[in-house]
Amino acid sequence: MAAMKLLLSQARRQALTRPFSSPFPQIHRLFSSSPSSDPNPNPPPPNESPKKLEPVSYAAKPSEDLSRLTREEIRYTKDSPSLTPVSYAQRVAPLPEDRVVSEEDRERTPEEVEAERKRIESENRARRRFLRATAVEEDTSSLPLPTLLKPELRHGKKPIFDLMEAIREIKLCNVNVAGNAKAKFDETLEAHVRLGIEKGRSELIVRGTLALPHSVKKDVRVAFFAEGSDAEDAKAAGADVVGGLELIEEILKSGKIDFDRCLATPKMMPRVYKISRILNNHGLMPNPKQGSVTKDVMKAVKDAKAGHTKFRMDKTSILHVPLGKMSFPEDALRENVGAFMNALLLAKPAGLKKTSKYAGYVNAFHLCSTMGKGYPVSIQSLSRAADHYTKLQLK
Repeated sequence: MAAMKLLLSQARRQALTRPFSSPFPQIHRLFSSSPSSDPNPNPPPPNESPKKLEPVSYAAKPSEDLSRLTREEIRYTKDSPSLTPVSYAQRVAPLPEDRVVSEEDRERTPEEVEAERKRIESENRARRRFLRATAVEEDTSSLPLPTLLKPELRHGKKPIFDLMEAIREIKLCNVNVAGNAKAKFDETLEAHVRLGIEKGRSELIVRGTLALPHSVKKDVRVAFFAEGSDAEDAKAAGADVVGGLELIEEILKSGKIDFDRCLATPKMMPRVYKISRILNNHGLMPNPKQGSVTKDVMKAVKDAKAGHTKFRMDKTSILHVPLGKMSFPEDALRENVGAFMNALLLAKPAGLKKTSKYAGYVNAFHLCSTMGKGYPVSIQSLSRAADHYTKLQLK
């Protein structure tokens, strides 16, 4: 095998080095690309120059074909005619007198108008005659008297009332035509205040107590957790239940409470925490922010006996406070509202942004009765009522 490969390589080398002798020399010259193997049979004379190619011009395309050519193709077309602009006839707007009037649009004569009027009147008379013939007699004696309807406000916005106007409107709505109260009980005037405090800000919670200048006197049982001289002062001030550790142990064993208000001194608070669950169930746990944990025993007991009103902001940043009965005079209700606004300003959180008295703090204020609708009250009238209450307290 190796010998065969050696012979093939030697034969290939000899074939490349030796000139090729074709048995058909004419066919070899025909397909050969070498100039030596394909000599020109008729070479040009040595002194004669080569011939030059003459330019050839073609006839221009007809005008109907030039309209189909693009601008670039026309540039390379010889003897192309110039394109003349096309002009169109000028349009003229028709005049009113040239307009064709239809039968419906034409102006009718007075005779035609009168005939149309008589036709419509005859149709109406026939329609009324038919309705009277088919109508059922109704008893109009039981129909209600016509009443005037108040126009509805656009976009559902309610007008803002002055404080005295809102109180008068609430009083009028609670009285029927005969002058009697609509409800079978003496309704309560309620205030609903929307505060500008973000939800979930527990450090900005608003709570407090206030003594209304005009309120319904009730027998309020007051309990005071104190010892020593404080206990004696509480009894002298009129507290109904006074005690220390013995009272705490008694409440812890029985779980019963027979008082309406609960007060304590700061020294007794660590011991009062033992019954905090029982007191919280009744909403009576003493709190320093509400003034129920105090050193001024005499004043605290007198205020509790006078019937203080508590207020506390709910989870939606709204306050709901009762401010007296609807049977009170208008001036008395105005003083109660002023006292509440004064207490609301005193309970303003310190962490709230520095603003004016009410801007950013009180967003909306509504008054209503127990079973009546609400009336928005302007902040300006509320501020005047608070200032009036402050002046009365200074006298």
